Amino acid sequence: MGPFILEFSWNTILISLLIFVVRVVGMALDTLRIVLGMRRMHTIAWVLGFFEMVIYVLSIGVVLADVNNVLKVFAYSAGFATGSVVGIWFEGKLAIGYAHIIIITKLPNSLVADALRAKDFAVTEIPAAGKDGAVSLCDLTVARKRVKEVEQIAREADPDAFITIEDITPINRGYWGAGQLSR
Repeated sequence: MGPFILEFSWNTILISLLIFVVRVVGMALDTLRIVLGMRRMHTIAWVLGFFEMVIYVLSIGVVLADVNNVLKVFAYSAGFATGSVVGIWFEGKLAIGYAHIIIITKLPNSLVADALRAKDFAVTEIPAAGKDGAVSLCDLTVARKRVKEVEQIAREADPDAFITIEDITPINRGYWGAGQLSR
């Protein structure tokens, strides 16, 4: 390995930009592949993994052929980091899978649960005791695409509600609301 080279010819700049874009795409695919694998979508994860590796082999080959070129190494590294963020953003937009939501409210008479049920969400209401007295836990599982809708309904019914959301993998059947598939 010789001295590092900082070259700004049009050829080097264009190749570096191509390396950056290819790594962004490759890492975005890698991030999606991991998430889809965790969500039991193994065939799609396999296909994404295949294409991600083709992109990786081609891009690393170009960088290693001229490893002393700082611009190409920088483009590769920046593409890797940016691709991870793009993949996370894209996965959030796809919102594949399900979320378990717990809404804790101090409001009486099932106001939050009733507001959710009016929009056909399947809610289990559980009476509980908090630090300052009686509360209700509204427990529901929804497609991740509908999380914002649930949050909006809950906030309209009780602006002070405490809401937690976590990703889950459901394994048994249950009522998911009209128009939604029962697993």
